[in-house]
Amino acid sequence: MTGWAWTALALYGFWLLAAFGVRAVLQRRRTGDSGFRGLSGTPGSAPWWAGVLFVVALVGAVAAPIATLAGLSVLIGPAPAVHAVGTTMAALGTLVAQRAMGASWRVGVDQEERTALVSGGPFARVRNPIFTAMAATGLGLALMVPNVLAFAALAALIIAVELQVRVVEEPYLRATHGQSYLAYAARAGRFVPGIGRQQ
Repeated sequence: MTGWAWTALALYGFWLLAAFGVRAVLQRRRTGDSGFRGLSGTPGSAPWWAGVLFVVALVGAVAAPIATLAGLSVLIGPAPAVHAVGTTMAALGTLVAQRAMGASWRVGVDQEERTALVSGGPFARVRNPIFTAMAATGLGLALMVPNVLAFAALAALIIAVELQVRVVEEPYLRATHGQSYLAYAARAGRFVPGIGRQQ
């Protein structure tokens, strides 16, 4: 399992650098703004918990392969096909969806900010393709080093995404874009095509 753990660490490091570091630099060059908004909400609120759980998921995704390297047992024995599927999912990441957002890309929400409603590219069929890709990456990493920490990090990520989308982003987008967002939400699925459309 140590080979898969090292691969998971390398892929995750690349993913973090590309998804957050490089993207933030490109965003700043293009717009003069890094796109990072940070934690929102008062401590203990649902938006605050979404941010905290994102941090837990990010840290857990690093801790899981390190724990495997340190001797923490895995829940699934050697299964090269499972690990290979996990590697493929983790490598795909979120880059295509981030690029499609263009200048509207943000990490977090500033309630006073107004950005364009992105509904083209991968957003034409799914309202949150970046979060879908993040979940696929998280699942991929968990399959590469299937230990308790990996699955706890994946669970934290899923809860964080659900809170962020339902409690923070969707209300913000409804308030900001009104009928345009409602029409868009009626035709595009929340995380996968056709599922989670708002009527």
